[in-house]
Amino acid sequence: MKKIFREMAELISRSQNFVVATVFDQTGSAPRTTGAKMLVKTDGSISGSIGGGRLESEVIRKAADVLGSGKPIVHSFLLTGKDAADMDMICGGEGRVLLDFVNAADRTRNAILDEAASIFSRHGIGWLITAITGSDDAQSKQCLYRNDNSLIGDVGLSADMLKEIISGPKRMFVHSLMIENRQLLIEPLVNAGTVFIFGAGHVSQSIAPLSGTVGFRTIVLDDRAEFASRERFPAPTEIIVLESFERLPQLEIDGDSYIVIVTRGHLHDKTILAASLKTSAGYIGMIGSRRKRDMIFKALADEGFHKHDLDRIYSPIGTDIGAETPEELAVSIVGELIKVRAEKSKCPPKKI
Repeated sequence: MKKIFREMAELISRSQNFVVATVFDQTGSAPRTTGAKMLVKTDGSISGSIGGGRLESEVIRKAADVLGSGKPIVHSFLLTGKDAADMDMICGGEGRVLLDFVNAADRTRNAILDEAASIFSRHGIGWLITAITGSDDAQSKQCLYRNDNSLIGDVGLSADMLKEIISGPKRMFVHSLMIENRQLLIEPLVNAGTVFIFGAGHVSQSIAPLSGTVGFRTIVLDDRAEFASRERFPAPTEIIVLESFERLPQLEIDGDSYIVIVTRGHLHDKTILAASLKTSAGYIGMIGSRRKRDMIFKALADEGFHKHDLDRIYSPIGTDIGAETPEELAVSIVGELIKVRAEKSKCPPKKI
């Protein structure tokens, strides 16, 4: 998400108008969850995705009208079983997409998007709140609520009400709600992170939906297409079928990336672990016993990895809760991911 906000800020700095399409209301197996974004530029090029297929084509076509009129619209969609199959989904879904016109000359909007990009870059916290009224003749307003209770912009709601909206259990999740005839989309601006799960076995099947539930973008990678399948990993979990664990594709791994290694064998675990240590990933975890860990660590040390490299690795993976089943292991692993993420953002979970 930080990448697309950074690009919006860059487009504005070049005085380029664009349309930002955001899924704000979805049910069923829609291709992307609430908050998914795609930019459509004046030259017809796009950045980001709201799922591909017919839906994305329709939105790109309607974005041309929005660029011409300068007025936002709300596009409702209903995906059939065939649409779902074309988009690698199990079943159809429905929802709405806001196509919002961003005028590079709008100072308030510019300030909001600049601050949003800045929040991501400095690992801060904020909330982008979009208020939508109407459909065919839609209107949208935005404000950015900072963690220090200051505001940029105005959506016509009091500061106390906005503070209440961004509090509670959903404060770190994209969600929408109706207030005073306004459809509100609340988007936390926080480096939620991307989890790369190497291996598509039973433990991965339990990790993926749980990590997605707590806000991580989740990607499962395996060299077995029958395991790394949509039937086993429903959307919005992303799937990459590898040629081999020895030949990884180009992956965007940075300090907000979390690598979880749960492949089917020690050799694959060691291969992925060695590749992971050459990245700037903020978390690298490997499943297995201490005996397995020590054996792999020795092999890596023999290959030239140093102690400070191996100290980056969380192994055995997960918080110690006495987990045994795949479901329990998933809870312990995702719990550790949440803890590391909270420590990175300097915003530890509140005690209840």
